[in-house]
Formats: sequence, C-alpha cells, structure tokens
Amino acid sequence: MTVTHLTRRHFLKAVGLGAAVAASPATLRADAKRKPSFIIILADDMGYGDSSAYGGWIKTPHLEALAATGLKFTDFHASGAVCSPTRAGFLTGRYQERAGIPGVINADPKTEVHWSGLHPSEVTFPRLLKKAGYTSAIFGKWHLGYTRNFNPMHHGFDRFRGYVSGNIDFASHYDRMGAYDWWEGLEHVKEEGYVTHLITKHAVKFIEENANRPFCLYVAHEAVHTPLQAPGDPPQRGPDRGKGKRIRREPKETYKLMMKAMDDGVGEIVAAVKKAGIAADTLIFFFSDNGATRLGSNAPLRGNKGSVWEGGHREPAIASWTGRIRPGTVTDQLAISLDLMPTMLDLAGATVPAGHKLDGVSLAALMLTGKPLGARKLFWRGQAMRDGHWKLTVGARGAKTKAPQLYDLSKDIGETTDLAAQHPDRVKQMLAALEAWKQDVATGATRQPGRPGNAAPATDKP
Repeated sequence: MTVTHLTRRHFLKAVGLGAAVAASPATLRADAKRKPSFIIILADDMGYGDSSAYGGWIKTPHLEALAATGLKFTDFHASGAVCSPTRAGFLTGRYQERAGIPGVINADPKTEVHWSGLHPSEVTFPRLLKKAGYTSAIFGKWHLGYTRNFNPMHHGFDRFRGYVSGNIDFASHYDRMGAYDWWEGLEHVKEEGYVTHLITKHAVKFIEENANRPFCLYVAHEAVHTPLQAPGDPPQRGPDRGKGKRIRREPKETYKLMMKAMDDGVGEIVAAVKKAGIAADTLIFFFSDNGATRLGSNAPLRGNKGSVWEGGHREPAIASWTGRIRPGTVTDQLAISLDLMPTMLDLAGATVPAGHKLDGVSLAALMLTGKPLGARKLFWRGQAMRDGHWKLTVGARGAKTKAPQLYDLSKDIGETTDLAAQHPDRVKQMLAALEAWKQDVATGATRQPGRPGNAAPATDKP
C-alpha cells in the first residue's frame, strides 16, 4: 500500500480545497497566503529501531507526536551510510560522489581527506532558496569541510552557529583532535552549554525572529553520535577534561538520555512554530543521516552505520505540515534524502539552473495528495542498489561471499535470504545499472583540492 489512511478525495476535503481544485504543489502554493517555510531536523547516527515512533526501544514522545500529526516513511533512506556523504547529498540534491565526497571528511589534518569539502561552486538548496526570497540558517553539525573556504556561509546560508567537525565534546566543544570547534559564521565564538540544548535554543530563536517571512532552517543535531555524554556530564576533551563529577551509568542509558535531549528539542521547535502562528505555513521534516552504531538499534534491519545493508541507510523519517499533510499517515514509497532539495524547491517555486540535473525527486505530491513516486532505482557507494523492492549488494561488509547478492525486501526486510541464484537475469540487469551509475557520477565530478603542497587530489584515495 502506498499511503495508509489517505485518499485524494479525503485529503482535498480535509484541507478545504474542494473536489474542483487540482491539488498540485503549484496550486497549493498559489492558494497559500505565503511561501512555505522549511525546518529540516537531522539526527546523527540514529537507527531505524531507536525511536518509539517506529516501535523502538527509546521513548520519544515528541517524535511520536510529530508522526501522529503527519506522514511517517517506512522506506526512506540516507544517500550515504556515514556522516559527510549524506550531508553533501542532502545539500545538493545529487549523489555525493558528484561533489567528490564519497566518504567521511577526517578531522586529522595529516590525512588527505581532511582537506576535502563541499566546494562553493556546488549548487545548494539554501543558495537557490535565497533567490526565491528565503533566508536560511544552519545550527549544529556541518562536517563538509574543516577549512574556512568550505564554511556554510559560502553555500548560501545567512547564519551558521555550530561546529565543522564530525563530532565535538558536548560540554567543552572540542573535537577529537583537540581543536576548539564552535563557530558563528566564519569565526570561533565562546558559548557555554550542552550542544543539543544550544542547537535547539538557536533554532527556536531563529524561528521567532523570522516568523514573518519564508525561511529554511537546517537543525543538524549531534545526538546520538559519540562522545557519549548526557546533559550535565563533565567534559571528556579540552583543557577542562576530567574536571567535574562523572556519573557512572551504562552506555545505553547515556544514549537514551542523549536521545531524550534531542526529542525534547523537537518538541521545543514544534512549540515555537505553533506559538509564532506559522504551523500552517511550515513543513517540518525529520530524518537521520545514517544507521545506528551498535549502541543503538536498526531493528528489524541488517547491518549498522557504515554498511550498505538496510541498517546502514534506511532511516526514520517524518514529515509534518498542519493542514497540508493528513495526520497519522504512513507511506512505504521508496524515498531518499536527495529528494528533500527538489521538494523544497518545488514547494517554494524556486528554479534549478538550466542544464543542472538533480538526482532526487520532489516528494510534494506524495506528501500532500498521496500520489505514488513511481518506479525508482537508487544507489549506495557503488556497492548496493534498489530497483523497486529488489536490493542488490556487491562486496557488502560482513557478506559471506564476494559474489553479488539479491534480496526481495517486500518479503525479507532483514536481508536474510540471497535469491541471486534464482534470478540470474535480474542480477545481471542490476549489475549493469550499478556500473552505469558509477560511470555517470564520476563524469564531471568535483575534484577536491587535496592537502596544500600536495598535487594529488583527495578524491584519488578512498
């Protein structure tokens, strides 16, 4: 079933458009009093089976409430299985390989990939939304370049408060290499507080200050990424490392407290939208950048963060928009984080430069009218692809064979039964599609600058 509890006729009646009105995104834009605002909330390393909104082991009442007021995706994917690639794909609406960011950008300056980043020449959604009259901000994690030339302020954002690393100490704001990493725009700033709370605080303030105009707010949480630190825990990095009373608890208990802090933040953001009176004008979309580590849960999926099994990239994803998305709906349509940029551009009436092709598709009609997305082929790292409900993997981590493996996810979501031997023609077709995709994304891909003084580009190394 495509979408439960939703039909075109009932949706039109629910939002008061009437049977005679065509419920296309363009019509919805025309009927609206103003262009919609967008709030994208991105969790870090949160698994498909973590939140109670997905039947998971951690109670997250605010995510449950968000799902109850909107649309829950059951087959939504990150474009990468680790942090930086998914973020590059999300920002550009294109496979991250096209931007030369197939893997994690490393905090250690001794590594070649440390000098990689999202080049300012890339076409990003905040840049295109700006041309359509939007103001955009990012609060939290960037992880798309450590040096100032890759800073979010060079990509169309009007405001950046957060960190450029893959993770920082939640209390002291130092990264794993011992560098202080908390920024306002292009400069370091001092600000005390627990990272999750700070991200939420700045997001709420931004909503309050921009409620009277269309905006795009990217809330990039650090939770539930390591280091494991709950609110009130002492610093583990920086000059104050070891100072303060350390509370002894099981790692999973700390993980739960970190999730709670993020979930509370979701509740604060939703409350701010309602208080500002813009709930009917604001699309809120929540998802995670990749699967959970072994501290979390990806149940019932196979694999964890970093793998091309479903547990590495199938994510919790929820869309909520008062009066536009019917409450309590669920969709099993195959979607990906690359779809968010074209969705926002579609709803905002923004245009893509001539000749520039996005890899994602707009989810607007699916979310607003229940219209199916149609047949899709999606790819991960040149090692996996989806063709409808079929999943092909090649050289997946933990596989018992190097031969291609084939799974029917409509019957085997846990990827337990390899059907490659029973469907050789399908395997052959999907392998050909995978090879064609690898050649396509490599053509014209951005070449990273490489370490200063080193002629070899970072993309020459895995």
